[in-house]
Amino acid sequence: MAQTESHDVIIIGAGAAGLLCAAIAAQRGRRVLVVDHAKQAGKKILISGGGRCNFTNLYAGPENYLSDNPHFCKSALSRFTQWDFIDMVTRHGIAYHEKTLGQLFCDHSAKDIVTMLLTECRQAGARIQLRTQISTVDYGRDGYLLTTDQGTLRAEQLVVACGGLSMPKLGATPFGYQLAEQFGHHIVPVRAGLVPFTLHDSDKQQFAELSGLAVDVIATNQRCQFKEAMLFTHRGLSGPAMLQISSFWHPGETIQINLLPHHAVFDTLIDLRQQRPRLGLRTAVQEWLPKRLALALAEHYQWPDKNLADCSNALLQQIADTLTNWTIKPNGTEGYRTAEVTLGGVDTREVNSKTMASTRQPGLYFIGEVLDVTGWLGGYNFQWAWSSGWACGQSL
Repeated sequence: MAQTESHDVIIIGAGAAGLLCAAIAAQRGRRVLVVDHAKQAGKKILISGGGRCNFTNLYAGPENYLSDNPHFCKSALSRFTQWDFIDMVTRHGIAYHEKTLGQLFCDHSAKDIVTMLLTECRQAGARIQLRTQISTVDYGRDGYLLTTDQGTLRAEQLVVACGGLSMPKLGATPFGYQLAEQFGHHIVPVRAGLVPFTLHDSDKQQFAELSGLAVDVIATNQRCQFKEAMLFTHRGLSGPAMLQISSFWHPGETIQINLLPHHAVFDTLIDLRQQRPRLGLRTAVQEWLPKRLALALAEHYQWPDKNLADCSNALLQQIADTLTNWTIKPNGTEGYRTAEVTLGGVDTREVNSKTMASTRQPGLYFIGEVLDVTGWLGGYNFQWAWSSGWACGQSL
């Protein structure tokens, strides 16, 4: 009979949170094993940020996170900040730059971040075991017993760092949620976040020809507002503004989009009518918006093809309202297939905010995306992985 391999700590998940947690715990003298079913560590890190990894945000703070228990993230974020992670990146000689809105990216490749984490683990003595399928997890007098296709593993403490349901092509599964429920935890209902919208057929047909076109907008609903770029796709709407607001959107709701956030549209149209009366209404709009978008809106809303001199104040107000408060009702989202994160997760009311330890089950910990903590787009979710992983690693 195969011998059971014993460790102080087993971490399930060789992603951002799991790898940092492993390094920190091993630095404190713990015998740490990280297990993952994937063939490669840090797969989500490697594809993030277009392959350059938006690894944190200069402005990361508790206000940038969604949770049913919004105070939970404060402790970890304040004890291991973006500056602490930037110090680690600098120490490893990784060149980086700020792209926009505080978003930090590697100059070279996301591989630099994975290499850094693996180096930290190796130097501290944490082991990483990939291509390992876990069939059962049991708890008894000797701690946690994991039955895997690579043998039986035992540890006093078990850290669940296996993420959410987003990007199933990278191997995402509900295993972390199932494990939490097995040990008496509640799951805040999950759904796709930071995800493109799909449109109803009528809107999709009207705007599909705009696929690939991007404009700077302000996107608003009753909960939030984001001023970033919007991208038309062959199925709907994407780009940072749409991804951001998708996390605050519920099916059946509308979104208001200001297509000209830098213009006082009505006043400008009135001035143009006086200064250039023979200018066509549709031509005027094309001076502010890409021609394809201006024509698509004109067709969709049946704007008259006439000169500004022939346009009433009421018509110009109607045009202005459409351009600054374009209201769209998405059909849905692209779902977990393209979602960057999973909203919801392990209920943080049952987890210690300082240590990430379960308050229901001895020796059990949860970190990263599996918890009901979801950041905005722009490096915030990686920062939560680093902060929660560090907080847990310090307490093991």
